[in-house]
Amino acid sequence: MSSMQRRGFLSAASALGFTGVAHAATFGNPDRPPQGAVNAKTPSSLTNPGPQNPALASQFPSFQSPPPTDVDGMPLFWASFNNAHRRIQNGGWAREVTQDDFAISEDISGVNMRLSAGGIREMHWHQQAEWAIMLYGKCRITTLDEQGRPTVEDVEAGDLWYFPPGLPHSLQGLGPDGAEFLLAFDNGKSSEFNTLLVTDWIAHTPPEVLAKNFGVPAEAFKDIPLNNLWIFQGDVPPDLAMDQKKSRVVAGTEKVIYRLSQSKPLVRSQGGQAQIADSRNFPISKTVAAALETIEAGGMREMHWHPNADEWAFVIKGKVRVTVFNTGPKAQTTDFNPGDVWYIKKSLGHYVENVGDEEAQVISVFKSDRFAEVSLSDWLTHVPPEMVRQTLNISAETLSKFPVNRPGFTPV
Repeated sequence: MSSMQRRGFLSAASALGFTGVAHAATFGNPDRPPQGAVNAKTPSSLTNPGPQNPALASQFPSFQSPPPTDVDGMPLFWASFNNAHRRIQNGGWAREVTQDDFAISEDISGVNMRLSAGGIREMHWHQQAEWAIMLYGKCRITTLDEQGRPTVEDVEAGDLWYFPPGLPHSLQGLGPDGAEFLLAFDNGKSSEFNTLLVTDWIAHTPPEVLAKNFGVPAEAFKDIPLNNLWIFQGDVPPDLAMDQKKSRVVAGTEKVIYRLSQSKPLVRSQGGQAQIADSRNFPISKTVAAALETIEAGGMREMHWHPNADEWAFVIKGKVRVTVFNTGPKAQTTDFNPGDVWYIKKSLGHYVENVGDEEAQVISVFKSDRFAEVSLSDWLTHVPPEMVRQTLNISAETLSKFPVNRPGFTPV
C-alpha cells in the first residue's frame, strides 16, 4: 500500500469512527498543528468534564469530534428555527431567523409560519421580495400587481409563491388543518415582525382623509382596529372560483406560484434528485432562485460551489452533514436536522451528506435570478488529465473512475 493509498484508507477509517488505526504523522490535513481526535495521545485530551448540555451537544456530533480534515475556524454557518422565539396569536404563529440572530446571513432572512384553517396573515406588503415554499396543508394567497391585476391562488405542500417588492398580498389557511410554510426575503435584515400593514395605515390616517379617499362618510371608520391584527382568526374561505370571481381576477396576470415538487428534476440518480425554480421556469422570481434537493439514505450531494450567490438552506426532513471549505485553508463540518438552517458564502466549496436512515430533503435559496453551480468532479474531468494527475498525485486508473458531467448526487 503506497503512502497516498494509506492516507486515503485512513481518511475513510476516521470518517467511520475507526480513529484508533491512524496516527497524526500519517493522517490529517497538511497544516500544523494537526487537528482532530485522531491526534490525541492522552485520554484527557478528549474528555469534557466541565458543564454540559447533553441534549444540545448530541445534535452536533461533528462539532464535538470534528474530522481531522477540519482546520482553523470560520463564522458559524448553522442556525435553527427550533430555538427561535415564536410569536403566537389566535389564528397562527411565526418565528424568524434574520441577520440579527445569524450574523453570516447577509442576503436572505427566513420566516417559518403556521396558519390555522381560516387563520389570516393580514393584508400587508414589504420593501423586499417575498419567496415561499409550502411545507404542510393548504393556503390561499392573494396579491395585486402594479397594473392593478389581482391574483387569487391555492397552494399546497411543495408549491412556491413569489411576491415582488412592494406588491400587496395576504395569506389564509384552508381546511381541514390550515397551513405551514417557509418564507424567505432577499435581504438578511428583513423581519416579518416589521411589515407595512393595512390596519396600521388606516388607523394612522385622519378620518376626513379616509372619507375623501374612499368616498364614504368618516363615521364608517369608527370601528376600525386601533392595533394591527398581524395574524388573526377568520372564517374558512369559500371555494377558489368564488373568491377569484369576487376579486375580479382577469386573465393575463403573471403567475405568482410554481408547483416545484411536481416539476421535472434537473438531475436524478440513485443518490437523489434536484428540482430547480428560477426566472427561467418561474419568470416572476427575478431575485430568488431555489433548489429542492432530495437525498437518499447513504447518498450525498456532490462536492460543489455556487459562483453567483450565497446559499441559504433549510432542512425539511432527515439528517445531513455539511463541510464548508474556504481559503486559508479553513474547513468546518457540522450536522443539521429538520428545522435547521445553513448559510454558505458564494463560491465556498461544500457537500451535503445524508447521515440518517431515511430520505433527507433540503430547500436551498439564492439571491439571484438563476441557479448556478460548479461541480468539482465535472471540473477535474474536463481539463487535461495529466494536469489533474500531477496536481493530486493520483493514477490514470483512479482518474478514469471519476464521474463526469456533474452527477449531482452520489452514488450515481
